[in-house]
Amino acid sequence: MAEERGEDGAQQREAQAEGAERDLDRAERGVKSLEEDTADTGAGEGPATEVPSFSDSEREALSRMEFAVCVGRFYSELAERLEGGAIEGFSEGGVSLASVETHEVPGAFELPLAARLCADSGRYAGVVCLGAVIRGETDHYDHVCSEAARGIQQVAIDTGVPCAFGVITCDTMEQAIARSGGGKRDQGRGAALTAMRMALLARELR
Repeated sequence: MAEERGEDGAQQREAQAEGAERDLDRAERGVKSLEEDTADTGAGEGPATEVPSFSDSEREALSRMEFAVCVGRFYSELAERLEGGAIEGFSEGGVSLASVETHEVPGAFELPLAARLCADSGRYAGVVCLGAVIRGETDHYDHVCSEAARGIQQVAIDTGVPCAFGVITCDTMEQAIARSGGGKRDQGRGAALTAMRMALLARELR
């Protein structure tokens, strides 16, 4: 009888182990599918949808504001494309080039501190943070992405100065190029539009 119970217990443990392996396999497939969807749609990045256009009165108000652009220069070509997109976005809101100051940092990881220094200066109505982190070219991709996003958000919460996340997070350089330098998915342009929209909200509610 004891031998039978021992065999039953062993079979039960074996069945549980097989079930756990199947669950792990399904979870891994789900993560892979989610990552593929994210890469295709740009989910998890900065502004992915079109920000409503600005009225004449909003453009007039924005023209009297100054903004900062903090840009990580690790990928210099992408940095230039993102800066160009941001300038285009600010122009759409009536903000002149003279009212936009650019501050360069080594990479995306340094953006939160740069944003905090700009916010604490009291000079800017909003801060745009630009950069790129490419999964295939760094083994600490997830750490850099999460810390940059968390840090930039925390600056905005702590200081009340709008900080827009314009950091491209993707798998390849080809994807990064596609998300910079023109079009509605341009992270630089989208971040500038978001910073201006939030700056107007802050002005309205304060």
